[in-house]
Amino acid sequence: MTRWKPAVATFALALLFATTLSAQQPGFKRTVIQKQDLSAAGREVVQAVAEIPVGMNAGRHTHPGEEVGYLLEGSLTVMVEGKPPLVVKPGESFFVPAGVVHDGKAEGTSPAKVLATYIVEKGKPLASPAQ
Repeated sequence: MTRWKPAVATFALALLFATTLSAQQPGFKRTVIQKQDLSAAGREVVQAVAEIPVGMNAGRHTHPGEEVGYLLEGSLTVMVEGKPPLVVKPGESFFVPAGVVHDGKAEGTSPAKVLATYIVEKGKPLASPAQ
């Protein structure tokens, strides 16, 4: 039985990596621009630029902390579970509480580009697909 342990561990890591990546749809792009520890123990801030192609959704997902978003370009409909959809235009912002299922859809004629700041638990995947 011990000869299978490395294979099982490798499979588990591959599955975790694939699940983390599949939190968003193909075509969705998130570029991390900075990641820093916070003074609050076990917390970090991650800042990223997220890009969603026209007509596409990011994919229903959660974060292990809060998301504060600022729309740079395009038009974005933000769907936070338990709240009505919010249409965000360039120069406007939105907030998603920790662990709440949400999604974003790029509307209009150009991709949506969001400056997203995540205040999250350190060591956890930045995004996880919604169950």
